[in-house]
Amino acid sequence: MVSGSDLELALDHVRADMAGPVAGVFGPDTVTWQIDREAVIFLGAGRALLLQLAHPWVAAAIAEHSKTLADPIGRFHRTFDIVFAMVFGSLDRALLSSRQLHRRHSMIVGEMPETVGPFAAGSRYCANDIPSLRWVHATLVETALMAHDLVLPPLSAENRERYWTESRTFGALFGLTGDDLAADWADFAAYTAAMAQSDTLTASPAAREIAAQIFGGARPWLRPPRWYRALTASLLPERLRVGFRFELDERDERAAENALRWIRRVYPKLPDRLRYVGPYQEAQARLRGEPQPDWMTRCLNRVWIGQCFLVIASVAKQSRLFPWQQPGLLRRKGSSQ
Repeated sequence: MVSGSDLELALDHVRADMAGPVAGVFGPDTVTWQIDREAVIFLGAGRALLLQLAHPWVAAAIAEHSKTLADPIGRFHRTFDIVFAMVFGSLDRALLSSRQLHRRHSMIVGEMPETVGPFAAGSRYCANDIPSLRWVHATLVETALMAHDLVLPPLSAENRERYWTESRTFGALFGLTGDDLAADWADFAAYTAAMAQSDTLTASPAAREIAAQIFGGARPWLRPPRWYRALTASLLPERLRVGFRFELDERDERAAENALRWIRRVYPKLPDRLRYVGPYQEAQARLRGEPQPDWMTRCLNRVWIGQCFLVIASVAKQSRLFPWQQPGLLRRKGSSQ
């Protein structure tokens, strides 16, 4: 388990490796910013979610403690609000999000309603359990790089190693230590491959129900397009794709291939303002010393995190630098996954 004191020790290491108080934990020269700024990484969002659901503790926690089914867009926004704050926020904002996530996870405890894989009915789960956190962290890291490499030139071996080194720092924001994570990319790849084949990951009834609600679309207007469902299914390990009861016929495969072909042709030509996510653009504005993001960045942040401001407004509120920032004008909801 990651306790509050464990988290603070991990955050001490984050401070030691940070880019700077304004740049934050990573900064513009990191491979993490290079990858996570790309909107194309959301091609992998469905895969990451399903791999997390395949962990029975995660599926049980979401089923019993989350509003995902009632508010799927809200969960999307809350999740990426936290992730983008950690990656693109100032140091204070990243540490604040880390502590918010830990507090939220500390309230997610319960008992398995039924036996799933190696987890017996009645056994206890907690969202701050180290193996669960390690797996959630792994799904985010691996899938972001996979989605990046689907469309853009793959990273070199050197940059891939740098990416993993930086991802270990990202893991520290979850409270994970160097001993909890693989030492290098090869060990990390071995870990994810072993997990994909282990009985730890199982498409439980709860996981299948959540996946069916999200990808099948209890609300038709929220249903992902056919090509996206097909692409997500194709990126899963075979046994988990079968476990989630995703079927891929020739029409599905053709839809995914055509979509990828079009994205690969068009995406690299997009202007940076459309290609890079709003929180990255906001971070760049902060580094330039601009007092607030422009209207387009605010609109993009509505898409990615459900609100206009992520980093600058938070800093402004804390430092009272900007006269237009009045108490209550910009109210942030409590973050939760």
